[in-house]
Amino acid sequence: MSVMINTGNYIAAKAAVMARPQVVAAYPITPQTTLVEGIANYVESGEYTGEYICVESEHSAMTACIGASEAGSRTFTATSSHGLLLMHEMLHWAALARLPIVMCNINRVIGPGWNIWSDQNDSIAQRDTGWLQIYCSSNQEIFDTIIQSFKLAENKKIVLPVLINYDAFIISHTSMPAYIPDQEEIDDFLPPLNPAWKLDVDNPVAHGTLIGTKYYEKLRRAMHDAQQNAIKLIPKIAKDWEKQFGRNHGDLFEKYQCEDAEYILISMAAIGAESKVAIDNLRKQGIKIGLARLRIFRPFPSEEVIALGKQAELIVIDRNISIGSEGAMFNEIKSALYQQSDAKVTGFIAGLGGKDVPYGDIEKMCKKAIQGKTKNHQIWFGFKEDD
Repeated sequence: MSVMINTGNYIAAKAAVMARPQVVAAYPITPQTTLVEGIANYVESGEYTGEYICVESEHSAMTACIGASEAGSRTFTATSSHGLLLMHEMLHWAALARLPIVMCNINRVIGPGWNIWSDQNDSIAQRDTGWLQIYCSSNQEIFDTIIQSFKLAENKKIVLPVLINYDAFIISHTSMPAYIPDQEEIDDFLPPLNPAWKLDVDNPVAHGTLIGTKYYEKLRRAMHDAQQNAIKLIPKIAKDWEKQFGRNHGDLFEKYQCEDAEYILISMAAIGAESKVAIDNLRKQGIKIGLARLRIFRPFPSEEVIALGKQAELIVIDRNISIGSEGAMFNEIKSALYQQSDAKVTGFIAGLGGKDVPYGDIEKMCKKAIQGKTKNHQIWFGFKEDD
């Protein structure tokens, strides 16, 4: 095992290469560009010997991954923001075709107005495509999650693509140390792909053809069942990883000081990591509060949310907005709790467009919720009328 100090994108590139995909489809977009550049460097050095396909658009990148995956190859790609939106049609295709593609998305604002900073609306807009969605908060977690995601996606009870998300620049361009296992250890944890199905000229099958309503409904139900299977499999894979490598990022949630908590803050990605400092400070002030950093947004861990709601009042911070409604995580949490818990849930929208959300602001949001000074169930933090 070695230590690699580099940005989130270069750590992701290292993990992707060590997963031994036969095909990587590459198209640059800020702030993802250095990820595929990192893989290109491994091509040049000879460390990566698979097919590295430079395509003309993000739509083509996903199409190339689909074709390669259908032929039985392990595949990887990465994108961000408008690149993810351009893939949207093919994201549905990949999931309905039950293809275990793994992709990193660096969460970035959707324009106009144009902005290259962090915002989760790009990935939240894909939540109904059938892809599993994971949100990371550190470079080490990115590395570990990429390897685990191939194992998850390729499991016969899942066979669905996985979208790994992390914040633009806050994570993608910040250097942190990450422990990198030896290639032999990764190979032991993640053996070569044995596809659940593939296109084969010697064993031809009809695939993706016109079907009636009866069978289409079965396809959708099978996808849903696979997502529910992932609820149980994700923690198991996390424990297997911990047993072999000594690290566990919390499987569905990463819980911090939740044991005796009367209030629990739920947040995702970089805000989730920053929240630990706020929790420590609030604890010093005598407030019994904990953090449950949500890692898995799809499938949504409803049972775990219900358990949190039965223990404590909940405070939710979203770095996204479902226009005309509320923050997506806040909405999902309330839905999970409906008729299951009487827990009070207060939501905040913060950090849109990459606006900094330091631990001091997180403390202010928590205190505002605890003191009952919120006029509505969800507050746009930082606006003048909310101060």
